[in-house]
Amino acid sequence: MLKGMTRGQRLLMIAPMAILGMALFVTLGTLLVRALWNWLVPSLFGGPALGFWQALGILALCRILVGGFGFRGNTSPWTRRRIFERYQAMNPEEQERFRRGLGGMWGFPPPGSGEPGKGETL
Repeated sequence: MLKGMTRGQRLLMIAPMAILGMALFVTLGTLLVRALWNWLVPSLFGGPALGFWQALGILALCRILVGGFGFRGNTSPWTRRRIFERYQAMNPEEQERFRRGLGGMWGFPPPGSGEPGKGETL
């Protein structure tokens, strides 16, 4: 069916199905959240029962708080390989400075940096 079509025609054919699939996925997820909430929270904690839109709001809030907005940075295998190749091309001094920079970036100074409780074990 899609074999004789151009790329634009295929996109026009697939896009509505993709949008419908996403809407179905969100709807099923919302109904699942509502069912679980209404089954557990009122009986266990005396909380209110939720409607569809409230469950969708909780689902969105959880996505924002726990899952982020989908910006995960560029962690593709190509990027990791490129960083590794650049690291291998560094001399030992540059490698140490790179490792220290990574540790400082995450708030963990390297072991033996003189800061007690940070990077050193007791």
